[in-house]
Amino acid sequence: MKNHRSDILFFFGVALTIWLAWVVRDVLLLIYVSALFAVVLSPAIGLIQKIHIRRWSPGRGFAILALILGLVLLGTLFVFFALPNIYNDAREFSSEWPKRLVSLTAEIRKLGIKVDASELEKYAGEIAGGAGGLFLNLAGGIFGLFTGIILTAYFIIDGDRAFHWSVSLFPLNQQPRLMAALLRAERRMRNWLLGQSMLMASLGLASLAVYYALGLRYFYVLAIYAGIANIVPIAGTISAVVISSTVAALDSPQKVLGVIVFHALYAQFENAFLWPRVMRTTLKLSPLAVIIALTLGGAIAGVLGALVSVPTAALVTVLANEYLVERKSVDDREPAYRERVELTR
Repeated sequence: MKNHRSDILFFFGVALTIWLAWVVRDVLLLIYVSALFAVVLSPAIGLIQKIHIRRWSPGRGFAILALILGLVLLGTLFVFFALPNIYNDAREFSSEWPKRLVSLTAEIRKLGIKVDASELEKYAGEIAGGAGGLFLNLAGGIFGLFTGIILTAYFIIDGDRAFHWSVSLFPLNQQPRLMAALLRAERRMRNWLLGQSMLMASLGLASLAVYYALGLRYFYVLAIYAGIANIVPIAGTISAVVISSTVAALDSPQKVLGVIVFHALYAQFENAFLWPRVMRTTLKLSPLAVIIALTLGGAIAGVLGALVSVPTAALVTVLANEYLVERKSVDDREPAYRERVELTR
């Protein structure tokens, strides 16, 4: 009876823990994302600490502060130089919206596409009416961003202690094996940032050249945004296409078509050639594993889930290889399997 009572209490304790985790899932996701970025940004902190000026070298706290201030400085420069021009042109666009709508509708009809101007006005009104909600969501996103930055800084400062405390929760005989597996996963997760940076730089430079050739307004800002947004797979690229097409629509439908064609061709190049090779080289993940991770991450947690899905897949792969996969020598496997291995070499 005593054992049954403890089992029942344990069951209800686990159920209560799962329920609480589901209730605060957004907070847990933010904590996980912050811990993940603390892992991948630690090498940058280490590089700053290696700077020596005579006998002085920066400490860990100073390195974190310098990195955060550098990111804030970049954001401030963007706001100071880019936003005033965007705001002025946005006001001009809103005042000339009826004329531009008529001309845009006429151009689209020339292409043989039937468009109802009243429907476009209705959609425009709905977009304008939802601006308040958009700014509320933006304010919530900014608050979450700063919270994530603070959590990331604390994880970088106190990450080693948290790591060893987490490992200490497991049996003593399992701790060395688990620690070695987690350190291997940490190296692969850091490689994710390297590979993703390569993909971001590639799209940003290609967008800069094409937007400049098309004569888009704020081509440099749009190119920077396209490169940064590429850190979020699929959703980031879609948002870059929408924003660039909207800016291109201020001038002509031909520029809109140019933007769409460019992103369609680049997406084919990136998905078929660049992305699989970068991910295979840096993370050692197959394209199938990456696609499955993106799908699951997006379905579970939306944009944030898609953002952290690939490095999480690297972590899960390392742990699965360590604890779940049973390996045999090629000589002990079935003859058909050995023949298949020989054919694929």
